[in-house]
Amino acid sequence: MTGLALPAIVLMVVVNAYPVIYAGIQAVHDGDLLGLGNFVGFANFQDALTDPLFWRSARFTVIFSLCGVFGSWIIGFALALMLKPDFAGKNLFKILLLLPWIVPIVVSSMSWNWLTATPGSLLPMLAADLGFGRVMFLADPTMAMITVCIFKIWISYPFMMMMMSAALEGIEPNINEAARVDGANARQRLRYIVLPMTARSTYISWILMAMFSVNDFATIYLLTGGGPVNSTTSLIVLAYRSVFQDFRPGFGVAISFLMTAALVTMSVILLRQMRKANMQ
Repeated sequence: MTGLALPAIVLMVVVNAYPVIYAGIQAVHDGDLLGLGNFVGFANFQDALTDPLFWRSARFTVIFSLCGVFGSWIIGFALALMLKPDFAGKNLFKILLLLPWIVPIVVSSMSWNWLTATPGSLLPMLAADLGFGRVMFLADPTMAMITVCIFKIWISYPFMMMMMSAALEGIEPNINEAARVDGANARQRLRYIVLPMTARSTYISWILMAMFSVNDFATIYLLTGGGPVNSTTSLIVLAYRSVFQDFRPGFGVAISFLMTAALVTMSVILLRQMRKANMQ
């Protein structure tokens, strides 16, 4: 069986390894889109780490990712708990809750733009009618960050809901029933039974969502383009701009490698926590 699978494995390694190797070569050169240019060593990495915009983008990436991971997990977990008991219309309700994840991101971002982009949009007009004044959801830097993070939570909670629903199905009903008979209330059952027994799925969902969030280019670029005044520019957007707008592929690829290093570190930490949870 190994011999039969070997050609496919070799092909996958070659197809995936070549872009990574070439990107590594670009990261140590100062070329453009047409050529590698001169060898500069780790100068691109040094330029990135000393660029204020890099650290501002890193800060927003952390905020965006934390909102995407924990915001969507809290909502998804709560909905999974609500959907665990059988009730009339449960399947229809679950399908409706999956819509933000099913609808293409282009359609979702255009819908949110229609709701928030201009003073004549629905939400700014509603805010004005409620006495909050002229709220510019995508023109004000702080409001743009909040709007983008809420949008990320909205499109991500269905994934978390499905992950946690599957985890909850793996808990034996007898365990909860025994705890109930012993006098444990709902909060105690959640803390001492549900959370520990779903910890493995929780850590996996956190790792996956963190990767999705850090590498989420479409959500930010389609909604705000990284503006206003770079307030919603994440590292992936900054890397894109560096390569395709500023024509500095070495600098942009260096940013991507730094992102990868951060993601690997975070994944290792969460995987260790997952192993600890399995041992308990």
